[in-house]
Amino acid sequence: MRSIVMTHKFGDLFNPPGLTNQWGCAQAAMDVVAVRSIAFPPFAQGEMNVAPLGSGGELLTGILFVDGEYFSSTKTPIEFVWQPDRIERRTLYKDLEITSSTVVPFKTMAVAVKFTVKNSASQRRKTEIKLAINGGAAKSVTPWNGAASPGEFDNARTIDKSRGAILCQAIHSEAFVLQGASPKPDQVLPSWLIYRLDLAPNESKSIVFVNSLGESRNFVERNYDSIIDSFDAVVKATTDEWNAEFRAAFTPDNGRYSGYLPTLVTTDESVKRLYHTAVMSAIYFKRTTAHSAYGTTYVTLLPRYWETATFLWDISLSAMLLAMLDPTVLCRMIETWMTVDIHQHFGTEFLTGAGIGPWYSVNDFAMSRMAKEYLRWTGDKAWLDKSVGGMKVIDRLVSYAEHWRSLDTNKHGLADYGGVNNLLEAVSSYVHEVAGLNAANVYNLRFAAELLDFKGQKEKASALRKEAAELGARVKELYVEGKGVWRCRLPDGSDNEVHHCYDFGTTLVTIGDLLSSQQKAEMVRFFRSELQTPTWMRALSTRDLDVTFSIRPDHQWTGAYTAWPALALSGLFVAGETELAFEWMKGLAKTTMQGPIAQAHFVETFVAPEANGGAIKAPSDQPFINDWACVSGCNYLEPLVDSIFGVKAQLFGKITARPTFGPLDAQAELRNINYQGKTYTATKSGIRPKA
Repeated sequence: MRSIVMTHKFGDLFNPPGLTNQWGCAQAAMDVVAVRSIAFPPFAQGEMNVAPLGSGGELLTGILFVDGEYFSSTKTPIEFVWQPDRIERRTLYKDLEITSSTVVPFKTMAVAVKFTVKNSASQRRKTEIKLAINGGAAKSVTPWNGAASPGEFDNARTIDKSRGAILCQAIHSEAFVLQGASPKPDQVLPSWLIYRLDLAPNESKSIVFVNSLGESRNFVERNYDSIIDSFDAVVKATTDEWNAEFRAAFTPDNGRYSGYLPTLVTTDESVKRLYHTAVMSAIYFKRTTAHSAYGTTYVTLLPRYWETATFLWDISLSAMLLAMLDPTVLCRMIETWMTVDIHQHFGTEFLTGAGIGPWYSVNDFAMSRMAKEYLRWTGDKAWLDKSVGGMKVIDRLVSYAEHWRSLDTNKHGLADYGGVNNLLEAVSSYVHEVAGLNAANVYNLRFAAELLDFKGQKEKASALRKEAAELGARVKELYVEGKGVWRCRLPDGSDNEVHHCYDFGTTLVTIGDLLSSQQKAEMVRFFRSELQTPTWMRALSTRDLDVTFSIRPDHQWTGAYTAWPALALSGLFVAGETELAFEWMKGLAKTTMQGPIAQAHFVETFVAPEANGGAIKAPSDQPFINDWACVSGCNYLEPLVDSIFGVKAQLFGKITARPTFGPLDAQAELRNINYQGKTYTATKSGIRPKA
């Protein structure tokens, strides 16, 4: 999973790599030593600049100064390499080669950086190396109902002479952070660790910097002491833990997950890369912290924003993978949301279990989608009769399917999904009666009908199927013949023609059976000419009227959100465009070589791609505000399992397969598929029980 070498300097539109230990996160700064985005909820070091007109703001610590100069201000290029257990950085500056390795050790609230300064000159070199120290320690057990982590910027500071470190103590909460280096600095000041080096030619000096955060002085000292003089052993333990985590994800009865994933065997490196990146998008977002109100869970973003939050939308896009890998936790998440008003919030946060944020219009679809994936892979039929919050699960699922009726406020026979903040946030014309989510209501009704059929309620099931057919016909009225795009109907009956990818992917995967071959061909033509790029896509066409509303790359013309290419891939397979899908996967695989897929990547024509040609991750700074990674990278599993291997895992029947291998090597296999307690292998010939 090791990334390519990514070379950048201060001022580039670049999102530096992040790390997690499943308790919290830290991120490399645009610096060869410094770290930022440090949070192990309920503890964090927050955002430094909180002024209303402030720009930037993330707290950095361990900031490198060379001979008195702020290193990043020199705009010297830095090489970044990420892999799950570490971040490696390297730079050359005034005859000094500076390299570093950063880790977030498991079962700690600490981040450690070992950096080496080497004299590359042919003569002796004296240099002053200073690390600037920021505190920011805070503890907050209230809901983290905002994108930025909490922080306090008036920590009391004490010099720990015995350790050569600086202790920062929060004044307004119970939080401490101990920061220091080994060997002991030549001088320790309240904000500085200072080294004065005198290096012979090719001589080098290594220094370990540790940032230990937590609830008490004793806690941070204990973690600090366990790392500061044992860095190499800590790195090995961290690597071993990540390797064990990956092995567990593919191993039955692994003790870390309640399920496991199929093993992909193929010589196709692009398909393999997309598959394993999808898996990594689950493992990296798993949270095992004891501070979670509901135990092990999965969050949505890392490492900077919404540290404790789980959004229904993103988990619904991850639902197939999580239903296979960790069905018990997925079920718990669904049940949690059944007891929260999903028509008031976009999700919950794990410190308190409280609902947070505004309503996202996708939520009924999200609940249906998650439940269907859980049921079809586990076969847990008894769950339908379980009472959750005083109501049977099956009744709740039917209510999600029927909720669209109460949203038909304009009496057009379509649900009105509200304004920009309830939908894509960055596209002002994608509002009210949108095609994608009304098509999703057809999916919800069909799913509910299947459940009711199983429970013997044939008459109601038939009524819901009839309702789905009628609704599907009304959704089709929004289609713009000849253009391959869809309209949004407004309350007064007028229309917005919107050239957005969400309608492309969602209508194909939910009501593709209702669309004619001509409509599908037109939609693919639109996708190819207005959205697709060699290694990514844009969410909104540059021919759309709304292009000036925002330059956020998750939903606008400047790029696309994590899962939109995965959804588009599934749509291409529905449209019968196998060759096109496989060719595009080669480009998408290049984009995955920067670590887990970002919340958004820029299209190649907006920001130059990474060194290997892959679409570059968008930064978390204003105005782009997209985090380094997002859980819905899990969605790339779906086109591989559902479309390429053609696996049809039915709710209450059997498992079959109609493979669409295209150019995939004929010997490719998907082994150890766990379907309702039995194991299968999928090949080009179909699917068979494990011998």
